[in-house]
Amino acid sequence: MAGEEQEHQNPGTLTEEQAERMLVGMNEVIRAGEEMRKLRAEMIQSFAGLGWTQERIARLTGMSQPAVSKQVAKYRAGDAPPPVELTLDQRDVPWLDGRLWGLAEEISETFGDTARCGHFVHAVARGRKRFTPRTVDDLRRLVEEDLRTHRATMPGGYQEAYDRISRGLDVPAKVTGGGSASSRRALACQIQRARLQGGVPASDAGARPDGA
Repeated sequence: MAGEEQEHQNPGTLTEEQAERMLVGMNEVIRAGEEMRKLRAEMIQSFAGLGWTQERIARLTGMSQPAVSKQVAKYRAGDAPPPVELTLDQRDVPWLDGRLWGLAEEISETFGDTARCGHFVHAVARGRKRFTPRTVDDLRRLVEEDLRTHRATMPGGYQEAYDRISRGLDVPAKVTGGGSASSRRALACQIQRARLQGGVPASDAGARPDGA
């Protein structure tokens, strides 16, 4: 009773429950930010290994050239990760998860609040969901539902991309390509989105560092 009176007398005071909710949300964003910084460092190493200039990497990442140079210098020649193959059709699980993630992001942006996979996409962006066999199965069901619901207005290539991803996830390759699982997942996500936005077939052979 005394607590209720105190809250009534001090309407600007947060309750412990309200403060906890705020801090949990902040911690999610902080964790996601830390993971993204680590992932960006890995991606810089991969792009440098593919022959991209530090100036170009700096422009694309929004970093200064000295900052990129510092990231690259952290790895000695023998410690640098192998270049990541940019071919879209790779069959290891992290790559396929990333392609599914990219497709879901495109569906979410295209169909807004009516996209069933939208909540999953937002949860991943905030660090509230991780890619596990169970969550990937959940995302597959959501994407399948969106493909059925929006079939009449679905941009070309979405269904084809999902069919290829789904077949790959049913029988994935046992060997993972270059780079960590998180970097492969994120790179595949972005390449899948770029292919869908550009109308390039899902079976496109790959991409060169010069963008040709």
